[in-house]
Amino acid sequence: MNKLKVGILGATGMVGQRFISILENHPWFEVTTVAASPRSAGKTYEEAVGDRWKLEKPMPEAVKKLVVMNVNEVENVASEVDFVFSAVDMTKDEIRAIEEAYAKTETPVVSNNSAHRWTPDVPMVVPEINPQHMDVIEFQRKRLGTKSGFIAVKPNCSIQAYAPALTAWMEYEPYEVVASTYQAISGAGKTFKDWPEMIENIIPYIGGEEEKSEKEPLRLWGEIKDGVIVPATSPIITCQCIRVPVLNGHTATVFVKFKKKPTKEELIDKLVNFSGEPQKLALPSAPKQFIQYLTEDNRPQVKLDVDYEGGMGVSIGRLREDTVYDWKFVGLAHNTLRGAAGGAILCAELLKAKEYIKEK
Repeated sequence: MNKLKVGILGATGMVGQRFISILENHPWFEVTTVAASPRSAGKTYEEAVGDRWKLEKPMPEAVKKLVVMNVNEVENVASEVDFVFSAVDMTKDEIRAIEEAYAKTETPVVSNNSAHRWTPDVPMVVPEINPQHMDVIEFQRKRLGTKSGFIAVKPNCSIQAYAPALTAWMEYEPYEVVASTYQAISGAGKTFKDWPEMIENIIPYIGGEEEKSEKEPLRLWGEIKDGVIVPATSPIITCQCIRVPVLNGHTATVFVKFKKKPTKEELIDKLVNFSGEPQKLALPSAPKQFIQYLTEDNRPQVKLDVDYEGGMGVSIGRLREDTVYDWKFVGLAHNTLRGAAGGAILCAELLKAKEYIKEK
């Protein structure tokens, strides 16, 4: 099988680097084009990144000598690739405009950015949770006037630690949820080297994050009506988001009220047996088991559990009855793998499997 030719928009930033790292030796996709801001354009990728490579794994040899293209030269970049991953660092309006411009060149865009998460005909997908939302792409293409170009996005990294568990429990009708997330610094594109004030510190504010954490799960659980995605209205979620001195891994503590009263055994059974299309289709990046339940009182822990299923699985623990709510639990997900680049790559694999992404 010929590998599809992939471009990375915003290739020099932390999420762009993560895309490049994960796609090394990918069975279906090959990074052939890297694009970034005009100041990086014309340099080799290695020169453009310089000493700003933020991952522990070294830069893949295959990309070092690729010449960085100007991300704003849309036609030029699009002509080199079958589809693109977008991780550009711009204002929301600029991101919306540039992603649409790429889509209009008949280039599918799979975005890590938040700019299009609330565009009504853009699917925002966790492939195990709402693959059916990809059906909205046909309506989006009509609006854009494209045959094969479209935009698909993945949701915010913070919700990956609890939305999968709530999805697994939907038949018990959760109706009220309180969640607090404890978020790693890589979610801000930072390491401890470039954010020393985070060492031994907690910052109780992450701009825009609480609203995303409360609203985005409802969009995942929504349905397509008249060519747009209409968010669900329940459960009501209230959230606090805190930055903690951890490099990778977002933890969530969650309280839930259910209309139907499940037992602990039923809840755990639903978690460990929850799977979706990525597992059925055995997609290359799909975790074999999406959610693991840990019985030890002191799990999940970032150090022990963040890399579960190569960082693409979700770990749940400490499920117990609560005195005010019905149940409470702790969740953990890898924010830059499942929560960012890895989640977007899994989306692209599903889009390819469903023939939305093809060779040009």
